[in-house]
Amino acid sequence: MSRSMLPRLIEVGTANPENFYTQEEVLAWSGEKNTKIQNLFLNSHIETRALYLPELQDGLPPEESPQSLIDRHLNGALDIGSKAIERALKTSEIKVDEVGFIVCTTSTGFLCPSLTAYLIQHLGFKDSIRRMDLVGMGCNAAINGLQAATAIAQSMPGVSGLLVSIEICSAAYVINQDLSTAVVNSLFGDGASALVIRSDLHDDWRSGPAVLDFEPLIITDSIGAMRYNLDGTRLSFFLDRDIPYVIGRNAPIPVNRLLERHGLQKEDIKHWVLHSGGKKVIDSIVENLQLSQDAVRHTRNILKRYGNVSSSAVIFALGELLKEGTPKEGDYGILMAMGPGSSIETALLRW
Repeated sequence: MSRSMLPRLIEVGTANPENFYTQEEVLAWSGEKNTKIQNLFLNSHIETRALYLPELQDGLPPEESPQSLIDRHLNGALDIGSKAIERALKTSEIKVDEVGFIVCTTSTGFLCPSLTAYLIQHLGFKDSIRRMDLVGMGCNAAINGLQAATAIAQSMPGVSGLLVSIEICSAAYVINQDLSTAVVNSLFGDGASALVIRSDLHDDWRSGPAVLDFEPLIITDSIGAMRYNLDGTRLSFFLDRDIPYVIGRNAPIPVNRLLERHGLQKEDIKHWVLHSGGKKVIDSIVENLQLSQDAVRHTRNILKRYGNVSSSAVIFALGELLKEGTPKEGDYGILMAMGPGSSIETALLRW
């Protein structure tokens, strides 16, 4: 297939709630008094997170019904999801009615009808737009969604489409003085990303890295390491304490398979775009893949500024790289995201 017909990543738009909170502020809001829990918040290498936090009542977080959390997920998703889409389309000079397909990922709320239906109504996409929702795949979902979006793009050359990842993590939380729950509460933020994707008939359209291939790894021995539990009437996300090391030691497997299939060496990869899953996760991947700290600068920066914004995080980091403008024609890059399953998803890019 000619380079011009390969699906290309044209532009990234991102958005967050207006209100950013320091870790100290979120800790104070949660009312956690346990010293170990306090240290989790303050030693996370996260400085700020954007969150839709309700107002305290009598100095305590309010009791929220399952319906109120569903409403927060929908309202927040339409707010920041729409902004991310509008920013990506504006920069790409693409009109809403020119978008031919949309793939949406989320794991922080369940809706029926799904988010794509609400986004189509809210933004005025054409009623013949192709759509797909991936729900519940977790932090790796953007790369799973990218597989679907690039396949659609190849079947519709010359048509612009969107991969949208929207996570309202503040709509899926529990405060119960449990250490594992506190890990989650100290880590996740609210964020949305929109990625314009297109396969074109001509080389003179806007530049962007071509998506060459994908390689997944499913670690089924760790299927329960990242999961939702039901805590009363609320979903509570669980993270096994050993998952950073499981992810790290397995990360070379899909990377090596991808490189071998394309006759490449690790040194041929000029750009590494990783999901900002947390300091320990990033450190473990860096150690096992023997990456430089500079290679993961965008990943660490996203974690520092926004926390773990779940499936949108890897696209946030890609947006930072594209904005920086350092990739040169012919450069190779790897996208990597990790999540429940346990799953490591990778994609090979070429500028």
